[in-house]
Amino acid sequence: MTGPMPDRDTALMQLGDVTEAIQLLTRLPVPHSGVYRGARAAWAYPLAGLAVGLIGALIAAWTHALPPMVSAGLVLAVLIIATGAMHEDGLADTADGLWGGSDADSRLAIMKDSRIGAFGVLALILAIGLKWAALGAIAGSGTLWPAVLVAAALSRVPMVAVMYLLPNARGDGLSAQTGHPSRDTTLVALGIGAVGCFVAFGMAGVFLVLLLAALTLAVTAIAKRKIGGQTGDILGAVQQLSEIAILVFAAA
Repeated sequence: MTGPMPDRDTALMQLGDVTEAIQLLTRLPVPHSGVYRGARAAWAYPLAGLAVGLIGALIAAWTHALPPMVSAGLVLAVLIIATGAMHEDGLADTADGLWGGSDADSRLAIMKDSRIGAFGVLALILAIGLKWAALGAIAGSGTLWPAVLVAAALSRVPMVAVMYLLPNARGDGLSAQTGHPSRDTTLVALGIGAVGCFVAFGMAGVFLVLLLAALTLAVTAIAKRKIGGQTGDILGAVQQLSEIAILVFAAA
C-alpha cells in the first residue's frame, strides 16, 4: 500500500467537515480532525443542526406524557443549551444593530457590543415565544420529535446561502474567519435542505422551500442595505427566523 485510498480520504474529509460544523455551531463535545476547512465545511451545517435536533428529539420523546407546553419548554431549553444560545445572541445583536444605528459603522459597532438593547430584548421575547407556542401546538396535536429534528437541521441551511450571497461586512469576527463558501458547497447544503423538506412534508415541502427562500432573500437584502454584507450575528438571526418559520409551518 502506497497510501490511503482516495475514497477513504474523501470520507475522512467529509467526517471532519461534520465534526468541524458541530464544533462551530454547537457546544457539543466532539473530536476534530485537526484540519480547519472553514467555509468548505459549510455544507455540513444542516448535519450539525441535526445533531442538536437529535438531543431535542430525545427530550421530546421522554417528556411526551407531560403537558404539551411543559414538554415544549423543556425541548426548547435543551436546544438553547446545546448551542450555547449563540444563534439567539446573534438575533438579539442583529435587531439592536440594524434598527438601533444610523449608518453602517454605527450598526456594526452596536452589533459588536456585548450589551443588549430594547430591540434585542423584544426580538428574543418574540422568538422564544413563537417557538415555544409552535412546539406546544405540535406536541398537543401529535408527535413532537420529528418536527424538532426537521427544524434544527433545515434552519441551518439559510446560513450557508447568506454566507454565499453576501461578503463579510467586517474584517474580523467568526464569519470572517470562516470565509466564503463556494457555489458547490452551497449547492450541497441547499440540496440537503430541499431533500429534508420533501422527506418531512411531502409535496407540501415545496411551500416550505419557497418560504425559506423568501426569508433568506429578505434577510440578505436588509443586511446588504444596512451594513453592506453579513456577519456572524446576521447568520444567527437568519437561523432563528428560519427555525421559527419551519416550526410554525409544521404547527399549521
